[in-house]
This record gives sequence, structure tokens and C-alpha cells, in this order.
Amino acid sequence: MSDYIKKLRACIRWYMELEDGYLAEQEKLRSTLDAENSRHTELEAQLSNAIEELKAANLDLTRRCESLEETLNREKSEKLIAVESYEKEKQERESAERSRDVLTVELERATHDAKRFSEQLKMVQDTNKRLQEYNTSLQQYNSNLQADASKSGETISKLQKEKSAMMETMAALRECHNSMSSQLESSRASQQEAIRVKEELRKEVECRRAESKQVRDDRDHAVAQLNSLNIELATCKEQFGRASKECECMSTKVSALEETCNTQQEQIQTLQKQLAVATDKLKLADVTAIEAMTGYEEQKEKIKYLEDRLAHAESQIVEGDELRKKLHNTILELKGNIRVFCRVRPLLRFDGDSNGPEGASISFPTSVESAGRAIDLMNQGQKLSFSYDKVFDHNASQEDVFVEISQLVQSALDGYKVCIFAYGQTGSGKTYTMMGKSGIDQKGIIPRSLEQIFKTSQSLESQGWKYSMQASMLEIYNESIRDLLAPGRPNSFDMTTSKQYTIKHDSHGNTTVSDLTIIDVFSIADVTNLLEKASHSRSVGKTQMNEQSSRSHFVFTLKISGSNENTGQHVQGVLNLIDLAGSERLAKSGSTGDRLKETQSINKSLSALSDVIFAIGKGDDHVPFRNSKLTYLLQPCLGGDSKTLMFVNISPEASSVGETICSLRFASRVNACEIGIPRRQTQARPFDSRLSYG
Repeated sequence: MSDYIKKLRACIRWYMELEDGYLAEQEKLRSTLDAENSRHTELEAQLSNAIEELKAANLDLTRRCESLEETLNREKSEKLIAVESYEKEKQERESAERSRDVLTVELERATHDAKRFSEQLKMVQDTNKRLQEYNTSLQQYNSNLQADASKSGETISKLQKEKSAMMETMAALRECHNSMSSQLESSRASQQEAIRVKEELRKEVECRRAESKQVRDDRDHAVAQLNSLNIELATCKEQFGRASKECECMSTKVSALEETCNTQQEQIQTLQKQLAVATDKLKLADVTAIEAMTGYEEQKEKIKYLEDRLAHAESQIVEGDELRKKLHNTILELKGNIRVFCRVRPLLRFDGDSNGPEGASISFPTSVESAGRAIDLMNQGQKLSFSYDKVFDHNASQEDVFVEISQLVQSALDGYKVCIFAYGQTGSGKTYTMMGKSGIDQKGIIPRSLEQIFKTSQSLESQGWKYSMQASMLEIYNESIRDLLAPGRPNSFDMTTSKQYTIKHDSHGNTTVSDLTIIDVFSIADVTNLLEKASHSRSVGKTQMNEQSSRSHFVFTLKISGSNENTGQHVQGVLNLIDLAGSERLAKSGSTGDRLKETQSINKSLSALSDVIFAIGKGDDHVPFRNSKLTYLLQPCLGGDSKTLMFVNISPEASSVGETICSLRFASRVNACEIGIPRRQTQARPFDSRLSYG
């Protein structure tokens, strides 16, 4: 009996120690719960509306829990049912925990804490089960030790009270778990609603984007139609003007014809009188006529002989002129100099007088050695003379200009690198010289050169030559390279575009620009379409000196690859045609804002070009090609590996005499530069297909 009592006391002590541990754990759980409650205060505030709706359900669940607890105290069987119900709730809680991954970080922490509380609750339930087992053991001891039961009754009652307190704690934890589960469901519903709203917004955004794209397409179509109508209107105006002039001319001619008719009627009457007299004389003249016919036949044969000699002499002159041009080109190539052509544009209706208050005027010497190769400029009584390879006055047509450079363009098909660029102040006619205008007679160097290239390449097919050509177009705007043929490029360039292009020169003298669009061309129509696209994309602006001033340097490059199946020869030529932006004085152009920045950038790059020419002219070891994107791009053209020609365009306005003198002096300096003899690029196998600016 004493052994049982000792075991019972030991069990009671163990139970009391275990109770103390549970109390300490309970206090720890309470403090943790308080901390979690304070940490989730903000979340509970956001979910307060949902909690208010669930208060009635929570109250009902609380009442049910209290009923179950009372039933648990009365009957052990009902306790078992409550445990099974708890296990079911536990399964539901685990299912809720598997779904919590879609909640926010705060809800994940709350669910994690709820799981931890549930595990602690399970530990309490396990302890309760163990207590029940001990209670059963104690009852067995009680049946065997009735005498000791009276003494330990008070202790058992105390334990039962503590058990009831622990059950209340368990109920409170269950209530907390239920509240967390309700919040979890509410948060899940809110998230689903947010996902639905997000999907609706996404669909609406896609709809708006489609509508915006349609509006842009309609706008572009309307702009294209407007441009077409403007062109047609200008054509109609021009035709109307010509028709009006022709009508006035015809009216004048009709009046003149009427007067002439009256006069002729009077003359007819007089002639009829004279006819009778003349008839008599005619008989006498017949004899003389026979003699005259004999002399006429002799004179006719003599005239034919002289005409044949004249035609032969003219053909010799043409052949001699062609030979002179070839010999001149050969001499220039052997000298290695940059060829310079000067062109003076005609006065426009809005220009001032060519003879200004300062007495400035332009003239062209007519001596044999200077005709077509020199220009004189009078400024403040001082005569300045300049001579170049060719000088075109204001009467020179686009055809006259192209005839002089056609052989140079032909060199690109022969495997040479050719570079032609236009230099001059704003409004001096550079873009007109290079690009021209609509109309057969108004075409500039670029379209005429391409027509000659394609026409000649087709004629050489009979000799076994086959050519492939690639074109690219870029502009240098504010020291940044822009691809004028980039896919999807709008008519007006987006100033926020920040794509970077890199210029690279290889050891063979070839130049490439990274990421630049290169397009295969097969006909003049292909190139014409590309030129139109580039012209719409090029940066232009209005200044006080020019309504349509080019604000960037335009570079057109045609890479030509040719192969001859009969000889096995391959040639690689490059044609660079460049329209430089015009130099301008800030005080005269009135540039401000973006135009001021553009002007400063243009003048800086042209100044860098002048520094390069000056260094080449002096024969310096170091030539500062890297001072600007323009000079670095033109390095192969100015470095002796290319046939290079510069057009210096000048304005006849007296107010522009300062810029004209600067342009002419710069052209003379360029003409004096010896850059070396260009090399023809031929080889026994096809050349690398990368586009070269060299």
C-alpha cells in the first residue's frame, strides 16, 4: 500500500511540475500572442469591415464551443465527439494552410503563427489525454485504496479545476484559430476580387492601345493624303501659271497675225501689179537661172564638204574634251589631291542684291587658262581670286554639274572608294546640288549617280559582270548618329531615343557602323523609295537664313560588289554621297533653344573638319580625326584610300560675303591637300559583304 502511495505522490509531483511548465508555456504563448496582436493591428484595421460581418458567426461558434465544453465535463463520450470535430477542423486548417501561398507576406506570417498556435494546442490536447489516462489510473488506485482516496480527494478536485482552466485556455486558442481562419478566407476573397479587377483593367488597357494604334494609323494616312494633295495643288498651280502665260502669248500672237494679214493683203495687191512686170523679167531670168543653177550645185557640194569637216572637227573636240577630263582625273589621282568643284547658286526672289553696300560682287574670268576653273570676288574694292578643278556659275544646270563628275561615279563600279560631299553656308544650295527636287531636270547628284550606276551595271552584264548593291543612310545630329532607315522609324524622330551607334575602322580601310540598317537594292526604284523615306526622317528646321535648313549631316552609302564569271575577277567599290549641314553665324541665323544647340553642334563638327584639313595640308603626323563623329566617319575618305571630291556651294548675296570668303578659302585649302593615290579593290574571291564607308 505504501508503494502505491509513493507512486501516487510521485505522480502528483510530476503532474504539478508539468502543470508549472504548462503555465510558463501558457504565459509565453500569451506574451507571443500579444506581440502578434500588436504587429497585426494594421492588418486587422484593414479587415475590420469583414470582421464585423463575421461577429455573429463567431458568437454562434463561441456558444457552441461553450456548450461542447459543458458537455465534455458531463459526459466523456461527448468529449470524444468534440475531439473528432477538432480533428476535422484540424484537417480544414491544414487545407487552408496549403492555400496561403497566394496571400501577401503579412498574411503568410499570420498563418504561420496560427499553425504554431495550433501545434501548441495539439500539445495541450495530448497532455489532456495523458491526464485523462492518469485520471483512470487514479480511479483504479482509488478502488484499491479507498482509505487513501479521501485524503487525495481534495488534490484530485484541485487538479480537475486546473484541467477546467486549461480547457478554457484551449477554447480561447480555438477561438483565435477560428478568427484567423475567417480572416484568411476574407483575404483570399479580397485577393480574388483584386485579380478579377486587374484582369478587367488589363483588357481595357489592351482595348485602349488598339484604339490608340488605329488613331495613329488614321493620322499617318491623313498626313500622307494631305502631302499628296499639297503636291497636286502645287502642280496644278504651276500648270495654271504656264497656261495663263501661254494664253497671254497666244493673244499677242493673234493680234500680230491680224496686223500681218492686213499688211499682206495690201502687199498682195501690190505684188499682183508687179507680177505682170516680173513675168516679163522671168523669161529673161530663166536664162540667167540656168547659169546660176550650175553655180549653185558647185556651192552645194562645197558646203557639204565644209559641213563634213565641221562635224569631224566637232567630234574631235568632244573626244579631246573627254580625253582632257580623263587626263585631268589621272593627273589629280597621281597627285593624290582632293578635287574641289565650286558652284554659285542663282539669286532667289527673296535674296538681296548681289552688289551690296559694301561693293561685294562675284565674277568669272574668261581667259583660256581660267575659263570654267576660276572665280573672282570683289569685296570693299579688293579683288580676291580663287581657282579650283571646276567652277559652275549660276546658269549651270544639274545636268552640267553631273556630267563633270560622272566618270568619278563610274569609278565605284570599277572597284574604287568614291566620296563626294557638299560644303557651304546655310542656304547656299548644298541639298539642291546633292538631292535636287522633283522633275527630271531638277534631279541632284545622288539620284543621277544611282541611275548611272544601275544603267552601267546592266550594260556590263553582256561582258560577264554581275553586281550586287547594298544601301544605308544615316545622319549625324548633335554629334549623335541616327539610322534613317531603321524599321518602324516615324516621320519625326523621337528625341528620347538613346540607341548608340559605334564607328569602327578595320585594317583594310573598311568602315562599319554598328547596328546600322543595310538594305539590298536591285533597281533605281528601290533606292528612290529609300531616299524618300530618309528625307522624311531627316532633321530639318526653320531659321532666319533658310526656311528648310538641314540640321544634320546626311550620309548616303552604296556598297557595290561585282564579279566577272569569265575572268574570275571580283571588285568591291563604295560610293559615299554626303550632304553636310550648313555653317551659319548665330547673329545672322537668330537661332535659339534647340536651333541654337544644333547650330553650335554643326559649327563644332565643321570646325573639326577644318582642323583635319589643316593638319593634312601641313603634313602633321597626328590628324585629329576623332574630334567629331563627322571627321571620324570621313577618315578613310580623307586618309588617301578614296577618290574624294568636295563641292563648295556659295551664295551670291552681298550680305553673305563673309561666309563666302571663308568657304572659298577652306575649299582652296582642301584642294591643296595631298591624301595619296587611291587603290582599286580587286581580288580573286568575293569580298566581305559588310557595308564599308571607306
